Amino acid sequence: MSETVLSKLDQGIRTITLNRPDRLNAMNVELVSSLADRFAEANADPETRVIIFTGAGRAFCAGDDLKERRHPATAEEAQQSIEEIQRVTHEIFTGDKFVVGAINGWAVGGGFEWAINCDLPIWAESARGFFPEMYWGAFVTGGVTAILPRIVGLTRAKEMILLGDKYTARELLEAGLAWRVVADDQLLDEARAVAARIAALPQRSVIDLKRVMNKAAFSDVQTAQTLETEATVRAFLDPETTERIAGFEK
Repeated sequence: MSETVLSKLDQGIRTITLNRPDRLNAMNVELVSSLADRFAEANADPETRVIIFTGAGRAFCAGDDLKERRHPATAEEAQQSIEEIQRVTHEIFTGDKFVVGAINGWAVGGGFEWAINCDLPIWAESARGFFPEMYWGAFVTGGVTAILPRIVGLTRAKEMILLGDKYTARELLEAGLAWRVVADDQLLDEARAVAARIAALPQRSVIDLKRVMNKAAFSDVQTAQTLETEATVRAFLDPETTERIAGFEK
């Protein structure tokens, strides 16, 4: 069985790749847990100076793999599942290493959240992002209830999460959620060029810059994640959510 998340170090640049291309890198239990572990290892690794985060194949991450989802039977199971998803954001957003996102294809739900968590998200021209959670009766995670309003404004953030519209890379650039948009075939080259510039900088200053700026600008992310987790647990246990997802599986 192939690894669901790949991690490769080259000259101080660690590339972490979601590796379920046959499922558009959709999130299952193994992928989420492995991704959190790979980021934790990279953040603790003195040889890793910067991280590139991308997806194999035609998508960055298509969100939850609804065909593999097993609805938690208890609040405790739901809590454990969501905390593991939130652990990924903790490692991306509060970890020491700068994360350059190389966002290809679809970034959906949790995948869109992870793209937003990146420090410098570079989007491929053809990439698209959206939040489907409200349609399923679920709830967003990834600290986006705090991060998104700071970037796009409160009203626009409510619109994006509530209505679930699909956004192009250019629209996300205008909204401030993409840092750069490049041709599809230039995505990884651009990400590596940016990562190389960061890797060449004095690392103590780089680490402090990320830590200070994220904490000063987004001091409420941890609180947001706690509230998101509580809301998502309630959503997991809602019979309507179960019914909607069961309908998709058929």
